[in-house]
Amino acid sequence: NGREQSYMIEINNICKNFGAKQALRDVTFNVAEGEIMGFLGPNGAGKTTTMNILTGYLSATSGTARIDGVDVLEKPLLAKSKIGFLPEQPPLYMDMTVKEYLNFVYGLKNCRLPRAQHIKEICEVVRISDVYGRIIKNLSKGYRQRVGLAQALVGDPQLLILDEPTVGLDPAQIIEIRQLIRQLAKTRTVLLSSHILSEVQAVCDRIIILHQGHIVADASQEELTGQMGGQMQLQLEVEGNSKTVLETLRKIGGIAEAHRQEEKQYLLHLEEGCKSEAVRREIFKAFSRLFERDGSCLLLSMQEKGRTLEEVFMQLTAQDALASEQEQPQTENESEKEEGKIDGSHL
Repeated sequence: NGREQSYMIEINNICKNFGAKQALRDVTFNVAEGEIMGFLGPNGAGKTTTMNILTGYLSATSGTARIDGVDVLEKPLLAKSKIGFLPEQPPLYMDMTVKEYLNFVYGLKNCRLPRAQHIKEICEVVRISDVYGRIIKNLSKGYRQRVGLAQALVGDPQLLILDEPTVGLDPAQIIEIRQLIRQLAKTRTVLLSSHILSEVQAVCDRIIILHQGHIVADASQEELTGQMGGQMQLQLEVEGNSKTVLETLRKIGGIAEAHRQEEKQYLLHLEEGCKSEAVRREIFKAFSRLFERDGSCLLLSMQEKGRTLEEVFMQLTAQDALASEQEQPQTENESEKEEGKIDGSHL
């Protein structure tokens, strides 16, 4: 099957124990070539452990991990040659210049591409050419993060694994790094881990939510918010008599409930399976007729309010925590695991 051949990452039934603590439980997922996959979860969920297993830094207790069809344990050097990894703390040598560091990484990776040309191209892509001769410790955090990305790109890997790539950056630097990731993803597969929802929402095609060491969701953003969405809502801003507004809304088919929230603001709950576009059209027509008739009830704005990714995330992790409490009374172990060094990310 051609589809199976096109997976860049294949993780099958990975378990990882640290003594009595189980950091990962039967984690299974695939990432297709060219996909940007967001790896989301609270601190301690097991994101970094999974990435360390993928990059060969840790071995799994059981299960298999393959990169482009190559088993990470059986052929570690071949598997690693396909990966560019940016850990949460970029692995920089602070007393080296950017030039010395990238040349050092080139040798370390046993890279065979034309050295000067390859390093020059990387510097242009991540926009660090202007600091090429500077010592790394004198660079800002944003530039250091870019140098970290540059080392991940040495050897032109097919897969980029980024662990919390924007942690500690200011808002302008965060936007720059996101744009850079999107640009890099045009020609590569990207696995991006974060506990920041907006981060994943801004960059990724698909999202895996990990909680307490196992997967609680694996879908596109639209599918996630749609599956968990319940009723679709509409937010209206209407100028005019609130009684007339509510009476008008309640006559329109497809609206289950209509409430006034504050002056001019109304929240509508649509019936299950109802097409929002059809209801919006009817609302617009109804208020247009009213306004044309006697100048009352002017519709100022109308927007959909679906479930946010944040609400879905909170719901999934809360449900999962409740289910695991009911299944097993080992909450002490779970809390130890959450506090332990299983996932190196920080808020």
